[in-house]
Amino acid sequence: MTKSKGEYLRPDKMTKVRFIKAQLRNSSRATRLNASLARRSLARRPATVQRFNAFTLLELLIVLGIIGLLLVLIAPAFTYIKGGTDVTTAAYTIKGVLDTARTYAKANNTYTWVGFFEEDVSQSSTNPATAGVGRVVMSIVASKDGTMLYTLPLTGAFTLDASPNQTALMQVGKLVKIDNVHLKTFAAPTATPPPFDTFDTRPAPTPTAQIGDTTPATPYLTFHYPAGSLSSQYPFTKVVQFSPHGEGVVDNSNYFASGATLAPISEIGVIPTHGVVTPTPSPSPGQYPGNVVAIQFTGLGGDVEIYRR
Repeated sequence: MTKSKGEYLRPDKMTKVRFIKAQLRNSSRATRLNASLARRSLARRPATVQRFNAFTLLELLIVLGIIGLLLVLIAPAFTYIKGGTDVTTAAYTIKGVLDTARTYAKANNTYTWVGFFEEDVSQSSTNPATAGVGRVVMSIVASKDGTMLYTLPLTGAFTLDASPNQTALMQVGKLVKIDNVHLKTFAAPTATPPPFDTFDTRPAPTPTAQIGDTTPATPYLTFHYPAGSLSSQYPFTKVVQFSPHGEGVVDNSNYFASGATLAPISEIGVIPTHGVVTPTPSPSPGQYPGNVVAIQFTGLGGDVEIYRR
């Protein structure tokens, strides 16, 4: 007669097997019982208790209101940061244009001129351009034959590309345009230096060697874009000149009328705008709050530095 598998097991092993099976049955029964009790408990809970993880409409409206209020408060800060970025970009763009003109003059043993013009940023560039506030336009031209095209001392206004010099100039690179900035003539710094590393402690520029909204007061040199054109789009009357040795000078009556030596420090002032609207001056005369920038270059070496508040 064939014996079952369990009969071959020793009594002690059969006892262990029965014990394990009993434990498994009890565990499964307890699990089912706990699940059943949990379902019954949940079913008996009040409706308000069952919804404890949900948001009410009032709570959602309060959260949305707080978010809206924060956006209103933070938006001006973002505008200020963007303005700071714009004026910083403008400063380094102007520095790059000056460095390009100076490098070209030295590398090609010739004279170069950088012209500044400000037009109305509220409209697209027109031909001829509409003078206004908010968009600074820059152009570099160079003397083809390496000469200065005029003789010092200069006693009257001189147009570089007028007859008989319509073909005496060549364009160096393309026009450079910067939106949302305004040329500004700043008062001399009043803070006590050193160090000469901030806007308020920068070196004092030569009064007749500044480019801004009111300077130079009596420009002597002019040129146009396109150079030599009878119907030019941009007339550049605010001009920086670089010599073959890298010497830089702002077109001004003091230098060109007397043939005097180069100004030690020349300056180009820039402030940010909101379209055609410029910042309101602070109570201090000649001072503006926030992101103001002065781009200075030395007369002898033409080295360019940026100072900002």
